[in-house]
Amino acid sequence: MGLIYSYDIYLHPRNVARALVKLAELSPPARAVPPLEITLPGGDWLVLPFTSHFASEPVDSTTSGTLELDTSLMFDLDDALREFARTSGPEPEPDGRIQIGYVYATIRFESFLHPGYASVECWAATSGMSRLFARSTNIKETFIGLAANSGGVCCLFDTGDGAPAQVCWLNGEPSQENVSGPRFPELRALVATWPDPEK
Repeated sequence: MGLIYSYDIYLHPRNVARALVKLAELSPPARAVPPLEITLPGGDWLVLPFTSHFASEPVDSTTSGTLELDTSLMFDLDDALREFARTSGPEPEPDGRIQIGYVYATIRFESFLHPGYASVECWAATSGMSRLFARSTNIKETFIGLAANSGGVCCLFDTGDGAPAQVCWLNGEPSQENVSGPRFPELRALVATWPDPEK
């Protein structure tokens, strides 16, 4: 099995719709697929430029614990993205951005780390893209921005291979700490710093 690296954003369930709207703003301006209609728990209705399980039929998530999206996202070029474009990626756009996809997004309406928080997990489709996620400053900054702009309490970079997750954003501030480090010896210590979702 290949590398599966992801940026995981944790947020209050009421902010999931906002996060998905912000995620859609990162999509290419020209859509190659029909719009996807989604109904979220609580009744929010969205139209997104993505597919779900590679289909465009309406998705009703009101009784589901998860939502799966297939996305293509635009990132500002940096050295890692230029190298990716040179060796295996699409050509950069004239505006200095590059389209990367598929980036799969799994939305959990009750996250694994805390049932009072939802998660938006954006993971790379290939090992090459996973390495790109690890190297690209602009990809990292984009997901930190997504966390910040959607009311996220935490953004983790997770390699999914047992290595410590990196904390990129925490309670309104950028962070550069690892889970298993002095401040967060385990995930429970990290989650304990999040605000009470009931307040």
